[in-house]
Amino acid sequence: MENPAPPAHGLPTGPDPVVRTPYGRVRGRYEQGVAVFRGIPFAAPPFGPHRFRPPVPPEPWDGVRDAGAYGPTPPKPPYSEAFARFLADPVVAGDDCLNLNVWTPEPGRGARLPVMVWIHGGALTRGSSAVPVYDGTAFARDGVVLVSFNYRLGVEGYGLFPDAPPNLGLHDQLAALEWVRACAAEFGGDPDLVTVFGESAGAISIGALLAAPRARGLFRRAVLQSGPPEVTDRDKVRRLVRRMAARLEVPATAAAFADVDRTRLAEAQAEAGRMAGPVLGGPAFGIVVDGDLVPRDPAAALVDGAARDVPLLMGWTSEEYRLWIAPTGLVERIDRLGPLAVALAMARCHCGPEVIRGYRAAHPAATTSELIGQMVTDHLLRVPLHRLADARAGLAPAAGPPHPPAGPPAPAPAPTTTTASASTSATSASTHVYEFAWRSNVPGLGACHALELGFVFDAADVPEAERLAGPDAPRELAREMHTAWVRFAVDGDPGWAPWDASHPVRLFGGEEGPVVHGPRDAEMALWQAQSRRPDPRRTTHRVTRPPLRVTAPLSAVRRFRKT
Repeated sequence: MENPAPPAHGLPTGPDPVVRTPYGRVRGRYEQGVAVFRGIPFAAPPFGPHRFRPPVPPEPWDGVRDAGAYGPTPPKPPYSEAFARFLADPVVAGDDCLNLNVWTPEPGRGARLPVMVWIHGGALTRGSSAVPVYDGTAFARDGVVLVSFNYRLGVEGYGLFPDAPPNLGLHDQLAALEWVRACAAEFGGDPDLVTVFGESAGAISIGALLAAPRARGLFRRAVLQSGPPEVTDRDKVRRLVRRMAARLEVPATAAAFADVDRTRLAEAQAEAGRMAGPVLGGPAFGIVVDGDLVPRDPAAALVDGAARDVPLLMGWTSEEYRLWIAPTGLVERIDRLGPLAVALAMARCHCGPEVIRGYRAAHPAATTSELIGQMVTDHLLRVPLHRLADARAGLAPAAGPPHPPAGPPAPAPAPTTTTASASTSATSASTHVYEFAWRSNVPGLGACHALELGFVFDAADVPEAERLAGPDAPRELAREMHTAWVRFAVDGDPGWAPWDASHPVRLFGGEEGPVVHGPRDAEMALWQAQSRRPDPRRTTHRVTRPPLRVTAPLSAVRRFRKT
């Protein structure tokens, strides 16, 4: 790795930096010209009396607490062997897992630097702030205070129980942002210039926070990487909890789960969720409408104007789906099954044959797995982000989901509490859209989900990033993407035109560009047309094609996975 640019703010390299927080002082380290603090608790350990309860402040400490190493990570099952080859997920033992890390070029009050807060992904079941790719040195080097944090995962953070509140992991995220609001200035940051950014489940979380009344004023800008605003059907979450309870032979209550050994709980979670995934669907943990922190579906709230004054940067990778299907051998199975795989994908996406025919026409050389992968990616990710970008730009409604989100109707939000930094102005803040198109040097991965992370953090050649990118990733591309994120945090302009009727998209690492217009418009038009067709689940008239079950039969899914 090339030597980093000189830090924007000179720092001593002598005594370790010490900073005061509301709960006590912490001692960090000077590393590569920036001050680093790791493992600072922002909430009490979520165990004992705090198990399956909203976060509470940590106990204050006397003296100076050492903040030289990453703190404990939340309980979680490991990645399967297939995914562990590509995704690092370190485990740090201990109870005090609600902790955060800070990289800063200038600790102490007075600097008033931009702050960026990273929310990690991992399907809300895996990941942590200790993943080496998320090292914030490059951001601090470039004059930004970088904060990353842990939050509760899986059943601990997103289980649905009759005796516990929902969305506890999202409550943890809110508590971390409140800590940033209270403490950023002590670390050289400006609490009024906070940008949240996250990938996959982290981006989905930010979508919920954008629409959460209680998050109002905690951040000024937001970046959504490969994750749309969405909520999960409560029944899907309950089914997963019930499956775990059956395996554990305990009642499906928080009190019963709290008595189960953490290792056994993680094993039961991994087994119960084995059939779930972006391509196949199935029961999964996710954010749910709760009438409190999440009063309504964030996607609908944001399209209706929530957070309209918060500038957004959002986008995707060109071949998100390859990480979902390549490591497990699903590429070959999909191609081998052909028509059955297409039928399953149509059921997964609630669409008719017109959509798959349109994809075949748009991509005549694509294999079945490539067509299905792009179709599922568009249905889950690009369609809702396109729709949000168009709504914020005041354009005609873009392609919405073919059917309303499942689940009970949510109460209408109060007019004064619909946004994070609410605005009543009819003019939205800017929305910038990107696509990461560079293809991995690892055979089969292409421009897959999560590949851009090493580039955003300007760390594409650290060993953990090389798992996805392979050797010799383009350093200049990393500098370009990282610089765009820094620019957005500083002044809201990442370096290209905001979204308008021409649909400008910044293409990172593609053969076209750097800015292309409407690169996904043909596919989006297919979904827009689909959304205007009658819902096959609610019509009884005769159709000319064999009817499809909305949820693929379990026997077909099993056959698909075993083939």
